[in-house]
Amino acid sequence: MKVLIIKLTSMGDLMHALPAITDAARAIPNIEFDWVVDQTFADVPLWHPNVKRVIKTAHRQWRKEPISAWKDGRLPNFYKQLNEQDYDVVIDLQSNLKSAVVSWLHKGKVHGLDKNCVRETPAHWAYKYRYTVNIKQHSIEKIRELMAQVLKYNLPDTPADYGVDLSEYELPKLDFELPDKYLLFVHNASWITKLWPLSSWQLLVDKAVTQDYSVLLPCGNDEEFQRAQQIASVSPKAYALPRLSLNEMATITHKAAGAVCSDTGLAHLAAVVGLPTVTIYGATDTKLIGTYGQNQQHIISDFDCAPCYKRQCPLEKSVKGEPVCMENISAQQVWDRLESLLPAK
Repeated sequence: MKVLIIKLTSMGDLMHALPAITDAARAIPNIEFDWVVDQTFADVPLWHPNVKRVIKTAHRQWRKEPISAWKDGRLPNFYKQLNEQDYDVVIDLQSNLKSAVVSWLHKGKVHGLDKNCVRETPAHWAYKYRYTVNIKQHSIEKIRELMAQVLKYNLPDTPADYGVDLSEYELPKLDFELPDKYLLFVHNASWITKLWPLSSWQLLVDKAVTQDYSVLLPCGNDEEFQRAQQIASVSPKAYALPRLSLNEMATITHKAAGAVCSDTGLAHLAAVVGLPTVTIYGATDTKLIGTYGQNQQHIISDFDCAPCYKRQCPLEKSVKGEPVCMENISAQQVWDRLESLLPAK
């Protein structure tokens, strides 16, 4: 059986789809998947051994310049790739408007969620076959449920398995040496309300280096690099990393001793590889989108207003929209939780 998955973004959401592929591969011998994905995250699907091909989109660019994208052949080429192979089943696992546009462009009959379950209406209009799932469960379990219904196998009652072994995947070599023993501190996030205070990260660095760990601080842009440099300034054993590819970050994550993360895509990468990780939450709900799997721990703000899902903190004590609730989580609390996960010395 050959299946096409449509799931474009974002990094964590893509990783949430991997366990459903593992379920399907165990239930249906010789099943293969192709995957339509945003070019920024095209590495993620290929980590799974049952994904054979990716079809890349650049929908953010195309949306800004649709006429140019059509005239210079980018959109016609994507349409050709999308429809050049025959699939037994096509599934939209994202169920929002941008993925529904891709579903509509596909010539075949697409499976997806019904009007009560899609993330954005009227995405369900793009689907020939529509399904109901429990939308109050974690995203991973929701996708597992949908996949089982579409492909007609019994939903496993076993824990989610990402099915990814990065030691079997050809990851790139880095152009710098990694420390012998290091922790990954993922300080960055797309919302200001997901950020733990810079001073708290600095205190956590102090605790890590005292226990003979080096600390690596990733970044995705210049602003995040400057923040990483500020955090790293408290110790010569802390390093602000340059901007790296997703596969390069997979190399670093795969070899780390542990991690502390904001609620961002790299936290889910840590979960995929089973890295001992503490992820800090305030604005978002761990029950729906929290890191999921072995060696994963959450520290959640105890404020009554959390999770608020606001991109700017509305509380009176907030400075420039920064989250007041995250200030209540101490570096000692985070370190104690991480230390309980790390291998005994």
